Amino acid sequence: MIKINWGDKRCYWLALHLIPGLGNIAFKNLLDHFEEPEQVFKAGLSDLMAVDGVRQAVARKILGKEYTADPEKILKQVEKHKARILLYSDPAYPQTLRLIHDPPMVLYIKGKEIPHNLSYIAIVGSRNPTQYGLNAAEKIGQGLARRGMSVVSGMARGVDSAAHWGCLNGRGFTIAVIGTGIDIVYPASNQKLFHQITQKGAVISEFPLGTPPEPKNFPIRNRIISGLSMGVVVVEATKKSGSLITASLALDQGREVFAVPGSINSFKSVGCHFLIKQGAGLIENSDDIMDQLGLNYPYAPKKDTLKETPIPPMEASEETVYRLIGDYPTHIDQIAKQSNLEPSHVSSVLLRMELKGLITQLPGKMFVR
Repeated sequence: MIKINWGDKRCYWLALHLIPGLGNIAFKNLLDHFEEPEQVFKAGLSDLMAVDGVRQAVARKILGKEYTADPEKILKQVEKHKARILLYSDPAYPQTLRLIHDPPMVLYIKGKEIPHNLSYIAIVGSRNPTQYGLNAAEKIGQGLARRGMSVVSGMARGVDSAAHWGCLNGRGFTIAVIGTGIDIVYPASNQKLFHQITQKGAVISEFPLGTPPEPKNFPIRNRIISGLSMGVVVVEATKKSGSLITASLALDQGREVFAVPGSINSFKSVGCHFLIKQGAGLIENSDDIMDQLGLNYPYAPKKDTLKETPIPPMEASEETVYRLIGDYPTHIDQIAKQSNLEPSHVSSVLLRMELKGLITQLPGKMFVR
């Protein structure tokens, strides 16, 4: 048992947050009843159990002050990591998140304060997308940023990361909601992205420091992604994708759901097509999202501060091949057949185009723009 003698009210919030088995709904009910966490620890067993959702086992843990860690030490560790605690009672707490069924009562945040005057759109999708999915997520993220919107995602591999980068490249504010402690970068390959988001946006988590990337954490954090947002965009998702969980949560929270269509031959777009059949808004770009949300450009002006990368000059044979290659992988044999060029010539053309940065070669002699 850890003796309470704290002058910082955040320690009492953390103490309740660190009681095993106490969920956000019961935590909120305790606050509604006792007003302050400090008063919760002064209550008796019967008073605690009179609060809806507080089971006897949890009430006894509160009485016994059975935290999973010392709240005061946690607070110092958070500050050591140049992060901070955001409480449900703080004015800086996102207003949209307050309105969901089970808002996180304590958030760990690293980066800038979350602006109240911005509108947020979530972009989620496959961790192993096609080049088409990556391009779509990045372009939509950048387009939203240029129009004064902000992007929320989960900083996972694939679509999430592309959406964050797109927003950052559009000079927008992006929020990464992670499924680990704020002191853990997952996946480790996203170190650079994590740093960029903390410099120009915010990384948030409801999980205590040191929480590893356990599979159960990610569906839990998805309600925060959708809860922060006006709408959720799904880019490439299978029928059993976690992105469909986020879409379902968004509907439960009264948010809009959008989906980017893909090839009928790609199993990675089956989930998106399912959502569209169920009534999700079919979108191709950020303009479609703005239109379907009824956001007029005079109130959200474009921020076209960035220019599209110009396409390098191409020879006639390169132009022919370029037209045959899209965002979905195309095999070299198919390129040769459709271009009516000799296979040896096609190989040299593809090599030149790859050196120019026009295309990328994938395993199996497949090429994409």
